[in-house]
Amino acid sequence: MPQRRASKGERGRSRGRRRSAALSKLLAFDRSLGARFVAGADEAGRGPLAGPLVAAAVLFDLERLEQHFPRELRELDDSKRHEQADRERLFRAVLAAASGIRVVFRGPAEIDRDGLHRSNLSALREALQAVACQGCVCVVDGFEVGTLPHPQVAVVGGDRKSAAVAAASIVAKVLRDRHMQRLAVRYPLWGFEKHVGYSTPEHRAAILTHGLTPLHRRSFASVAYQQLELTPNVPAGASGLEDSLEVSKLAQAEVGVDDHGDSVEAQVFPAG
Repeated sequence: MPQRRASKGERGRSRGRRRSAALSKLLAFDRSLGARFVAGADEAGRGPLAGPLVAAAVLFDLERLEQHFPRELRELDDSKRHEQADRERLFRAVLAAASGIRVVFRGPAEIDRDGLHRSNLSALREALQAVACQGCVCVVDGFEVGTLPHPQVAVVGGDRKSAAVAAASIVAKVLRDRHMQRLAVRYPLWGFEKHVGYSTPEHRAAILTHGLTPLHRRSFASVAYQQLELTPNVPAGASGLEDSLEVSKLAQAEVGVDDHGDSVEAQVFPAG
């Protein structure tokens, strides 16, 4: 007897149950830390040839989440497991659920000067310091970020194990992608709206044809760089600090910005 195929509604409910089970595991990990408040941190943009590194920290009050739980948050998982539209929905859910969010940008010039690893650690540390509260446990994806005034737990694959880290990965990815898509208007020949700075064949071809922009990280090794003089190709009226200055438009009214040259910090204010 032929096996009945599941209907579209049944398949959707099955996916929903799997996602709810995944979130239950993420929250169970955070609760196992024994604290009411858990701050998770993650970054987006370690590997691209162009654009900033963006670190985000998200503070969850686990008791508050028990009482006020956004339905959309059921799909929470590592940002790499979601398409752009899903990440945007989850971004709004994280804003509604979090007790605090901090975003720190490190621009290309700073990455070239200080190195990617140091820039990443300092950005994650600053973001965590800004949202962590008394009695909080800080969870970081991969490795410890240096001295913090709160207990710190480094978890390999943290964005797939901790709800707070997964939420931070969503925030960092969404804001970085929005930022690069805005900059694509200023630099239309490089296709940033498609690859958001990552090393794709199209991006490398654009570099070979049009040269580098102020958004490109000159310290990164790339075949596309080897045939070029490392001088920026700056459109008329543009400045080399655009990657920082444009952050003020990242999430419009959702973000308040302190601009410190090449290093930018943004406070994201959750709803409610």
